[in-house]
Amino acid sequence: MQNTLVAPVGVLGFGVEGQSTFNYLVRNGVKDIVVMDKNPVKLPEVPAGVNVKVSSGDNYMDGLKDCVTVVRSAGVYPMSPELFKFQMNGGLMTSQIQLFLEQTKSKKTVGVTGTLGKGSTVSMISHILTKCGVNNEIGGNFGVPALDLLETETVDRVSILELSSFQLMTLSVSPDVGVVLRVSTEHLDWHKSVEEYRDAKANLVRWQKRDGACVYLKDAAPTAKIASESPAKTKYAVSLVDGPSAGDGDAVIDGATLAIDGEKLYLSDCKVRGIYQLENMAAATLAVKALGIKVADAFEALKSYETLPFRMEFKGEKNGIEFYNDSYATRPDATIAATASMKRPFALILGGSEKNADFTELSNILVKERPNLKRIALIGATAERMLADLKKAGVDAAGIKTALFPTLEEAFADSLSIGKGGTVIMSPACASFGLFKNYKVRGQVFDKLVEGV
Repeated sequence: MQNTLVAPVGVLGFGVEGQSTFNYLVRNGVKDIVVMDKNPVKLPEVPAGVNVKVSSGDNYMDGLKDCVTVVRSAGVYPMSPELFKFQMNGGLMTSQIQLFLEQTKSKKTVGVTGTLGKGSTVSMISHILTKCGVNNEIGGNFGVPALDLLETETVDRVSILELSSFQLMTLSVSPDVGVVLRVSTEHLDWHKSVEEYRDAKANLVRWQKRDGACVYLKDAAPTAKIASESPAKTKYAVSLVDGPSAGDGDAVIDGATLAIDGEKLYLSDCKVRGIYQLENMAAATLAVKALGIKVADAFEALKSYETLPFRMEFKGEKNGIEFYNDSYATRPDATIAATASMKRPFALILGGSEKNADFTELSNILVKERPNLKRIALIGATAERMLADLKKAGVDAAGIKTALFPTLEEAFADSLSIGKGGTVIMSPACASFGLFKNYKVRGQVFDKLVEGV
């Protein structure tokens, strides 16, 4: 650590991750720390002998002049002029994930990235390992900050990291097992281009060793391209029978069935709903296979896996109507995947805050490829723009009843008109801000509405 972190050390960004970094530095005997954040900084109790400078407000980056090393929090864009100048003048920049991967004593590390499914996949990997008696812990973007994992680390542990493009952007070391899920486009309000976003994702596998393993989706071109950058000798591909690869992969998804090494897993035998989850299950199984777990044991474990809250979560059936809470679906492609799993006539609650996403593909698929979609209730700042796109796609001619509502409560009440034998699903395709603090609060409100039916 002393080679990596030459004091004074800056903590750039003082949210949850930055506070974790601060505690790590104190634990490891760093005596000179500079805390930088645009927001007002409230320091924890500082031990005697530790000198802390605080730089906050609009010119918080001025604190870089007092640093030799800086630990960048994930949300701070690393290509800023200030950080460029800092490094050109001999400053060292690192990150939580970089430090963790350099110092971990875990038996193996697994990293998971992608635009969709990261949280579900890391929790599936953890579930399988736990069922198979393997000590493991989740951290990174999901669970606890990565450097907190070092506190409780044991040499028999597998550390599983969910990693966002923000965390991967400057990484120069990769985990033992890298899992690259479906990658589309996201966070273009932060990244300068789609290419930069995908290039950041590639750091998950770009620096792997030959004895590492890379798991990827063969039918998703951006994902396959990222996987091609891995030098790992072991590469496991997930393939779709009805995809471009025609099922030519190590894991094959055929309808609602997953096949690996002659073993089969039927979605109907599992607790999770949503056919798209088979991609996550395939990736999780191949990841644990790379760790020495038998496929049959992994499949058996997955049968008891329960979905994470607000991710296509089945909330039960009342008065003959099924309810699904997919509040975590904050992008159009997530809603496309969720609605593909609907078997009964269904009503969809759609809309939220504005991220300037393109709803053209979503609208066309909902109108032209979801024949059992009967009602759409639109809420939030995106409602009118979504309605315009749905009309262009022919929603009226398709006989899908569509209306705007000022609140989720009113949208929910309208959706109940689907009646006995139908389904109500909230899969908004948008973030929740404006009407709700976050997707969790939105999901909790939906849950309460279901309870009141």
